[in-house]
Amino acid sequence: MGGTDARLDGLTLAGLSAALASGAVSSLEATEHALARIARLDGRDGLNTFITVTADRARAEARAADARRTSGAARGPLDGVPIAHKDLFDTAGVRTTAGARLWAERVPDADATVVARLREAGAVTVGKTNLLEFAYGYPHPDFGETANPWDRTRTAGGSSGGSAAAVAAGMAWGALGSDTGGSIRSPAAYCGITGLKPTAGLASLTGAAPLSPSLDHAGPMARTAEDCALLLAAIIGHDPADPASAPTAEAEQVRAALRELAVAGTRFAEATPSAPLRGVRIGVVRRLFDLAVTPGLRATVERALPVFADLGAEVAEVDLPPGLLELVVPALVRIYAVEAAAIHRNALRERPDDFGPVMRAGLARALSVPAVDFVDSQRDRRRVRAAFDALYGRVDLLAWPAQPLVAPPLGTTADAIEEHGMSTPTIEVEIGATGPANLTGEPSLSVPCGVVGGLPVGLLLQGPRFADARVLAAAMAYQGVAGAPPVTGG
Repeated sequence: MGGTDARLDGLTLAGLSAALASGAVSSLEATEHALARIARLDGRDGLNTFITVTADRARAEARAADARRTSGAARGPLDGVPIAHKDLFDTAGVRTTAGARLWAERVPDADATVVARLREAGAVTVGKTNLLEFAYGYPHPDFGETANPWDRTRTAGGSSGGSAAAVAAGMAWGALGSDTGGSIRSPAAYCGITGLKPTAGLASLTGAAPLSPSLDHAGPMARTAEDCALLLAAIIGHDPADPASAPTAEAEQVRAALRELAVAGTRFAEATPSAPLRGVRIGVVRRLFDLAVTPGLRATVERALPVFADLGAEVAEVDLPPGLLELVVPALVRIYAVEAAAIHRNALRERPDDFGPVMRAGLARALSVPAVDFVDSQRDRRRVRAAFDALYGRVDLLAWPAQPLVAPPLGTTADAIEEHGMSTPTIEVEIGATGPANLTGEPSLSVPCGVVGGLPVGLLLQGPRFADARVLAAAMAYQGVAGAPPVTGG
């Protein structure tokens, strides 16, 4: 196995893409670099980031990418770039466990649609990343929890924690994640990377293990918004096999906007012109700042806001109807719990001991939820969506902390947090910040904006449905000033 390559240290996905295009580095060299970092940092005694590492397959894919580039047949900006997939996306011939004992030896015959699209774009798969059991919210003891590269006593978050840690630690230049209540954006915030939950239906869920079909989203995770834009452009598009897939017209509208953004990428990266966000109205949802639990987190996120004003944006406070935000967590938790129970009820009856104890108990509770309560949650979901839609008549984007806390200690996912005189489960505290976009289907992104107590903090940017490129453009402009987050983990 090769070692790490100093030329690759710190390169973003976009930077690696440029280096591959110029011939400064080969895909095989980049792949060996990623595999060497996996060998050094991963494993159950390390970060516990990967469930399966596909080293030989990755090397073969890298050699094929190099051959295409040599012959002038490169497939685009992702050709030869090493990436990883959350282990709930099917990969043909490679086991896909969903972090569950029930699927520990499952080997699909076909790729998930988003995996197939990345493969068609030439991306190199280095492995399948760890996650919480069936993305439900808690790790199965067989697979364990992923540690945070910034502090190995802290969690990488969930459920896409393996993907976030892989990117943060330089084991992959990008990764696929999924997001039902914040599972891309929460780990991105905790691990100091960028993560985008796209507009609902924009990225196909065919071949992805479902948690809650009406809330699930697939999306990109990478160090920068520019990197995420490159990944998003490859995976979006109508999929007739996915009944929730966005119509072709809307998907192509986003693709065209991403093409324009790619042309502007260099401009944003250099923070020129001086006001790339002129005319963009950003609404600061102050009541979501009030959820902050970690001391210093609120002030850190607030310090990012003047950067957007300096870039030309109009930044002003907005508010939501009284009581509206209080609907988010109960509605989202009930919807995903009931939908998950419907999916897993037969396995729960036939093989209960194969579920982790927390998921088993949660599914059992969800099976007894009255139908009228589920209907009420769907009504509340519509109310949340209508309230956010109304805000976009006044602003173009919304902003608040991506998480109200920094990464919690390992093993505390099921614990409660004392906040504002109340004891609240950690997962519900997290969902309070990220859950609105799952209920509304809007694009929502976490971008690193600082460090509190040695741990990263994220700013959340959210926009109207199918305004994914607008969200990414604002984050790119911000990172043009703030810079790309560091590779960490040792």
